[in-house]
Amino acid sequence: MTTPNDRRLLTAEEYRQAQDSPEFTELRRRFRSFAVPMTVAFLAWYLLFVLLSTYASDFMSTEVFGNVNLGILLGLGQFVSTFLITQLYVRHASKNTDPISDEMRSRLEAHEFATPRSEEFPRG
Repeated sequence: MTTPNDRRLLTAEEYRQAQDSPEFTELRRRFRSFAVPMTVAFLAWYLLFVLLSTYASDFMSTEVFGNVNLGILLGLGQFVSTFLITQLYVRHASKNTDPISDEMRSRLEAHEFATPRSEEFPRG
C-alpha cells in the first residue's frame, strides 16, 4: 500500500473501469450470495419473534425453568444470532471477498485501470 503523500488521485474513468471489471462483478456476486440470504433469514427470524410476542403471548410466557420463559430465551436468541451472523460474515469475507478486494485495491493504487495516455488524448 502506498503512503498518503505518494498517492495520485484516481479519475472517474479509472473507477468506472474497475467497476466494469470481471473481478468487481465477481466480488459483488460473492458478497450478495452471502448478504441477501442471511438478511432474509435474519429478518424472517426477527419477524417471527415480533409476531410471537404480539399474537402468541401464552406461548411466549411458557416457563422453561424458574422465572425464565420462552420469550426471554427467544429474545436472547436474537442477540446470539446477531453475533453468529457477524462471525459468519467475517469468515466469509476473509475467505471469499477480501482477496479480490485487496487485489483490486492494489491495482487501483497502481493505476492499472487507467487508460494509457495515448488513448486519453487521441491525435488526429
